[in-house]
Amino acid sequence: MSPTSASRGTDAGASDQVSSAPSPPRTATLERIVQLLAQGHLELAGRLLSSNAIFLATVEDAELRTLAIYKPRRGETPLWDFPDGSLGLREVGAYLLSRVLGWPLIPPIVLRAGPYGVGTVQLYIDALPEAHYFVLRDERRADLLPVALFDLLTNNADRKAGHLLLDGWGRIWAIDNALTFHAEPKLRTVIWDFAGEPIPGAYLEDLRALQTRLKPRSALSRTLAKLLSRRDLAALRCRLEALVQEGVFPPPDPTRRQVPWPLV
Repeated sequence: MSPTSASRGTDAGASDQVSSAPSPPRTATLERIVQLLAQGHLELAGRLLSSNAIFLATVEDAELRTLAIYKPRRGETPLWDFPDGSLGLREVGAYLLSRVLGWPLIPPIVLRAGPYGVGTVQLYIDALPEAHYFVLRDERRADLLPVALFDLLTNNADRKAGHLLLDGWGRIWAIDNALTFHAEPKLRTVIWDFAGEPIPGAYLEDLRALQTRLKPRSALSRTLAKLLSRRDLAALRCRLEALVQEGVFPPPDPTRRQVPWPLV
C-alpha cells in the first residue's frame, strides 16, 4: 500500500496534515526531492488503514517541506510467497528501474531510517480521489501502456485499479510496486487492454537499451543486487529478453488467475 490510502482516506489527524503540508514546488528537481526524502526531518502525522504499518508523514529541511508515506520494514505483514522484509526493497528497485527506462511515472522513494526503524519514504501524491484505472482506461489509453509493459517486466503480482493515481496536473502515477520481481510467474493485473498487441517501437528500443544496462556486473545490476536476490535478478533478465524477442504484449495465462482481488 502506498499513497493510495493517504489520498483516498486517512484518520482524522492525517487528514488535517494533508491540508497543511504542501508538496514540493514543481520547480524542485527530482534530485532535490530525493535528497529531501532521504535526509529531511521525518515526522509522523498518522497511521493509514492497512494490513501493514504505513504512516502519513511530513519531511522537511531548511528549504522544503512535503508529505510522504513511511513504511517501516518491520511493519510488513509476512507473505507466504515473498521473503520477509523484502517488500520495501522491491519498491525501491521498481522506482530505480523506472528511472532508467524513463517510464512509468513512479513517485520518488528512498530507503532510510525512521521512527520505527529502516523503511521506505515515498513522496505523497495529492491525487483526485475519484480517478483510477477503470475511470482512465478509455481517454488515457496511451498513458496506461507503459504501466502495463512495466508490470510485465517486473512481474507485478498486484496491479489494482486504485494503484494508478491522477494528480492535479493530469499526470498518472503508478504506486504500490512492492509485489514485484518474484522469480516465479506472479503477474496479476487489471490492465489487459494491450494483450496480443505489438509493443511500440520506442518502448522496444528502451527495453533493448535496458538489456545493455542490465548486463552482469554493470552499475545497474550491482545496485539492484543490493535489493533483489540473484534468482529475482536473473528472472528479470529473462522476462526482458522474452519481451524484446517476442515484441508483443502476451495474453493472460488461461491456467492461472491473473487479476488481483479486489480489483480496485
